[in-house]
Amino acid sequence: MSEPAKILVVFGTRPEAIKLFPVVAAFKADPRFLVRVCVSAQHRQMLDQVLEIAGIVPDHDLDLMRPDQTLDGLTAALLIELGKVMDLEQPDRVIVQGDTATAMAGALAAYYRKIPVDHVEAGLRSGNIYHPWPEEVNRKIIGSIASLHFAPTEVSRDALLAETVPPDRVHVTGNTVIDALHWVSARIAADPALAAGLAELEQRFAGKRIVGVTSHRRENFGGGMEAIAEAIHQIAARPDVAVIFPVHLNPNVRAVMHGALGDLTNVALIEPLDYPHFARLLSIADIMLTDSGGVQEEAPALGKPVLVMRETTERPEGVTAGTARLVGTDVARIVTELFTLLDDKAAYESMARAHNPFGDGHTARRIVELVANEIGR
Repeated sequence: MSEPAKILVVFGTRPEAIKLFPVVAAFKADPRFLVRVCVSAQHRQMLDQVLEIAGIVPDHDLDLMRPDQTLDGLTAALLIELGKVMDLEQPDRVIVQGDTATAMAGALAAYYRKIPVDHVEAGLRSGNIYHPWPEEVNRKIIGSIASLHFAPTEVSRDALLAETVPPDRVHVTGNTVIDALHWVSARIAADPALAAGLAELEQRFAGKRIVGVTSHRRENFGGGMEAIAEAIHQIAARPDVAVIFPVHLNPNVRAVMHGALGDLTNVALIEPLDYPHFARLLSIADIMLTDSGGVQEEAPALGKPVLVMRETTERPEGVTAGTARLVGTDVARIVTELFTLLDDKAAYESMARAHNPFGDGHTARRIVELVANEIGR
């Protein structure tokens, strides 16, 4: 039997960790592969929470997070340090996910060494290089380098084909975030204590319609964040509504939200949640209000409508399917759309029951088989 192929999986943020831990687990369970994990710790605290619940101990931890780090400083550090890891490990293939600086630098460092790169969640495009920024360009760079493109949907596949990626390089696999959500939901069902930290809020807000909120996009910093805060303030004026908002660690988010919403009794501004507790928030929320990418995929898997506080989305499948709706950062539009879902049962049900287009929970296994086929294992 030939030696197992060495796979280096590179990631650095909480969303990447969530979407890659099923992939890491699937490769580790397959004797055809030897897996090494390198984390940049682009998010430190939030990343570590996912590593712990998933049982992943990185082989390399670069710990590159610095206060007020610039994008160019971060990218330079990533490129150099990831390159050192690749020189040491000499992997047969590198796997990256999504659109972070870590993913882009990982792909570029591998390219400089002529190591094939496989891209999980490939082909997402908004069509605007500044929305989301810098993610749209990051994923276009990865897309020009990748050997295998694991597109979550047909829409993503079509976007890659439009960029002249050869059709035999693109595979529609679904999104690994659904694998992760199924896994953690089963864990919580078996051990409710994993997500018991929200019990006090659940009791406090019993009988109210719960709106879950996440917001952290760079393009919303400043005026957009202030508008989101004002919209939440108006939503919270309803006595039948409660808002649970895990506030991102970025000071551009925290300062605005705590200043505008900190004294409202039916708004819970809480610390970022670990993955089991975030899955619990999705479960208890009636509606998710977000500018995040992953929430657009996760919430529909649990039948929760999503209002997306962005002008564009690289996940148009959700909008087409009816699971998500773009509302931008206009205060009146956010409030109006959310109140419609609260007050119009038919409008709510049409979103809640729409088919989730993002996956069936078996994506990681498909990815392993596609890589095995590529290298003749």
